[in-house]
Amino acid sequence: MDDVLFYDTLRQALWISVIVSIPILTVALITGLFVGLFQALTSVQEMTLTFVPKLGAIVVVFWMTMGFMSETLVSFFQNQLVPLIAGV
Repeated sequence: MDDVLFYDTLRQALWISVIVSIPILTVALITGLFVGLFQALTSVQEMTLTFVPKLGAIVVVFWMTMGFMSETLVSFFQNQLVPLIAGV
């Protein structure tokens, strides 16, 4: 395997990891902003108030996008990595 092929495969893998993680990270950011705004407006400083809504939103979004994530990763492995490993 030459360097160009290695770095191209690595670049594609990193890009796919970014694409797969964007929905979860976006929801965690938005939920954290809303909870932080709510805490600042009401002066409620409960630690579980920041954790539980964020965890719930992440679980819901993960469940909703699980098919997309699985399909993206499986297609990357079948189209890119398996042929490289098999030497095809």
